[in-house]
Amino acid sequence: MEKIKMTTPIVEMDGDEMTRVLWGMIKDKLILPFIDLKTEYYDLGLVNRDKTDDLVTVQSAEATLKYGVAVKCATITPNLQRMDEYKLKKLYKSPNATIRAILDGTVFRTPILCKRIKPCVATWENPITIARHAYGDVYKSVEIKTEGAGSAYLVFEGENGEIKQKVFDFEGSGILQAMHNTDKSIESFADACFNYALETSQDLWFSSKDTISKTYDGNFKRIFEERFAKYKDEFERKGITYFYTLVDDAIARVMRSKGGFIWACKNYDGDVFSDMLSTAFGSLAMMTSVLVSPKGCFEYEAAHGTVTRHYYRYLRGEETSTNPIATIFAWTGALKKRGELDGIEALAAFADKLEKSCIAVLDKGIMTKDLFLLSSGDDKNAVNTSEFIDEIQKELITQLA
Repeated sequence: MEKIKMTTPIVEMDGDEMTRVLWGMIKDKLILPFIDLKTEYYDLGLVNRDKTDDLVTVQSAEATLKYGVAVKCATITPNLQRMDEYKLKKLYKSPNATIRAILDGTVFRTPILCKRIKPCVATWENPITIARHAYGDVYKSVEIKTEGAGSAYLVFEGENGEIKQKVFDFEGSGILQAMHNTDKSIESFADACFNYALETSQDLWFSSKDTISKTYDGNFKRIFEERFAKYKDEFERKGITYFYTLVDDAIARVMRSKGGFIWACKNYDGDVFSDMLSTAFGSLAMMTSVLVSPKGCFEYEAAHGTVTRHYYRYLRGEETSTNPIATIFAWTGALKKRGELDGIEALAAFADKLEKSCIAVLDKGIMTKDLFLLSSGDDKNAVNTSEFIDEIQKELITQLA
């Protein structure tokens, strides 16, 4: 079989621990035998991030702006334990946060469905995609622990004067937190959501709590409504809708829905609800994640972490049964988008067939141990990581024949 040719590189961001091991296996068995792969490689493993003072993360994001499509392996965000374990110079920021800030992107997370794993919510028939605003809120908040009595104020010193508002009069010790966001970032978030809804032909919901947070959340609501004006006609032509509702009402509607829509959320809500949905649909290891930039850049990754427990087992020479599906779908997402942007139909078709091969293997009852415990049917078999990828390769060869 002649390998599929590429014209433009994909930015490849390698990662850490067990997902780094999976990364190599996926490339060796499912991609390189079939594609003349062109990538611009960046090692975002913690050792190399420390070696480069994390410059490599910035460089990988800048390369994504240049080439438009990236695929990222899961990476470690170090804590004090990791700092000691890896003998790091300092506690580095989350690579995802750095990349999101540079790309100004919105994260879309969608569960991967198969017949043998039924959602916990009986009414759900189609995936629900979470669109998470990946900027500001509590993730860039400033916090103070106060001691004793005193008064707290929120102060803005602007070019047009000062705004000062009392927060609270403390009679004793307490805590304070200040969050921020920008109109520019919210506008980019709204545009990314509307464009993604049009691209995927899905309804778009947006939820916040503007009845309580009349200024902060109210600003999100206002900007979404204003930005929607330029998309309204396209939505009507596509036969899809946009609507806003309070976040508590959205949760009730989601639980009664059949799925098949995009749910746009502020940063914290998106973080929490994406984990809830992934678990309710089956597993975080069965969820795709794509960062979409308003400049038209796309970065694909698995929604889960580096699977540390399996990695330590792997280092001891023990067998592992680690689920590679979300990481495979990160590669297929990037290859599909690269094929679409470059007009290489064979590349996009290959990505579709690789995804179908993964689902076909699962539907046959061949799966890793995490899914074995979640799935239905007596005719199923739990296999190790290598065996599972081999089965996908066999199915892929059949699909390509």
